[in-house]
Amino acid sequence: MARPTMLAHKLYRKLVDEEDTRVGAELDDTAARALPGNFLRLLLSQFLTQLGDAISNPKIILPWVLESVAAPLYLLGLLVPIRESGSMMPQLLIAGYVRRLAIRKRVWILGSVLQALAIFAIAAIAWLFEGAAAGWGIILCLLLFSLARGLCSIASKDVVGKTIPKRQRGRLSGWSASAAGAITLIIGAWLLLFNSSPLQPLHYGLLLAAAGLLWLLAAAIYSAVDERPEPSPGGRNGLLAALQRLDLLRSDRPFRRFVITRALLLCSALTAPYYVVLAQRTLHEPAWLLGMFILASGSAGLLSGPFWGRFADLSSRRVMIWGALITAALGILVYLASHFAPALLELFWTLPLAYFVLSIAHHGVRIGRKTYVVNLAEGNRRTDYVAVGNTVIGILLLALGTIGTLAAWLGISGIILLLSLMGLMGALLATTLPETL
Repeated sequence: MARPTMLAHKLYRKLVDEEDTRVGAELDDTAARALPGNFLRLLLSQFLTQLGDAISNPKIILPWVLESVAAPLYLLGLLVPIRESGSMMPQLLIAGYVRRLAIRKRVWILGSVLQALAIFAIAAIAWLFEGAAAGWGIILCLLLFSLARGLCSIASKDVVGKTIPKRQRGRLSGWSASAAGAITLIIGAWLLLFNSSPLQPLHYGLLLAAAGLLWLLAAAIYSAVDERPEPSPGGRNGLLAALQRLDLLRSDRPFRRFVITRALLLCSALTAPYYVVLAQRTLHEPAWLLGMFILASGSAGLLSGPFWGRFADLSSRRVMIWGALITAALGILVYLASHFAPALLELFWTLPLAYFVLSIAHHGVRIGRKTYVVNLAEGNRRTDYVAVGNTVIGILLLALGTIGTLAAWLGISGIILLLSLMGLMGALLATTLPETL
C-alpha cells in the first residue's frame, strides 16, 4: 500500500496529539508506516456505522417507527434485547472460524453489508406495511441485523488490535463517537424545527434507508485498511471448541472479573428506555419529545467522546468506574425526584437533560470496556475474550430484559433505581480490575 499522504499524517497527529508516528516495538515497521492511514480509515468507518446506529436507535427511533405503523405494543419490549443479544450470543461459535483467518477485516466488511441489507428491509416494511405484519417484520429484520452486527463486533477488536497501538485505541473510539454525535444533533434539531409536520411512514423509510447506505459506505472504506496477515493457529472449529473457550471463565481470573463487571455495567444501556417511557408518561408524548431525546443523545456523543477516549488511553478501568458511578447517581436522583419532587420531572427539560447525562455515562462505559478488553489480551486470545464475553453478556442481557415485568410493582422509577444500584455494584467491582496499560 502506498505511503499515506502528508495530509493524512497531519490529521492523524492532530487527532492523537502525537509529535510523530513512532510506536516502538508494539507495531512492526510496516504496520507503523500504515498507521496514519489505517487510523483515519477505521475512524471514518466507525463514524459511519455509529451514525447509522443513531439513525436506527432501538431506544428512541425504532419505538417511534413501531408506533407509527401501529404495531402491537408488546413488541416494543423486544427491541433492545434482540438488537444487543442477537449480536453477542453467536460469537462463541463464530470465533473459531474467525481465528483461522489471516486477514479478518473481510469478516467486518461482510457484517457491515448484511447490516445494510437488513436496515433496507426495515425501511421498506416501515413504508409499505402496518399493524402486526409490519411489527413482526421489523423484529425479524432486526434479528438478522443483530446477527450480522456480531460479525463486525468480533472482527473489529482483532483488526484494531493489529493496526492501532494501545495508547491510541480509546481516542479512535472517542473521535468517531464525537463526529457521529455532531451529525445526530443536526437530525434532532431538524425534528424540533419541523415537529408541526408529523412524520409519516415514508419519512421513516427514507431515514432508515439512509442509515443502510452508511453501512455500505463504511464497508467500502474498511476494505482499504492495511491489515497485516496473522498466522492462523488452525485447530478445531464448532461446538466443542466453543465450549472449551468457556473454560476461560474458570481459568482466567482477570477476564472472569471483567465479564462480571461488564454484566453489572449493562445498567447504562438497560436504563435508557425507561427514561424515555418516564418522559412520555410525564409529558404526554408531545411531538417535539423525539427531537429532544435525539439532541440529548447526539450532543452527549459529540461532547464526551474525545474526553472518554483520551481518558481510556490513560486508564480504561477508571473510565468504566466513572461511567457506572454517574449512571448510578443519576438514577438515584431521578427516583428521589419522582417520589419527593414530581413537579421537577414535569419541566420540559428535566428528563431530556437526565438522558443527556445518562448518554455521557453510557459512552464512558462503552468506550472503557471496549478499550479494556482489547488491551487485556494479545493476538488470537483477544478473539476468544471478545467471543466468550459477548456470548455470556448476550445471554444475561436477555434475562435482564425481563426486569420490565417488575414495573407493575416497582414502577418505572423503581426499575431505574434497581438498575442504578446494579451499576453501583459494577463500579465497586471495577476498582478490583488490573490496569491494562
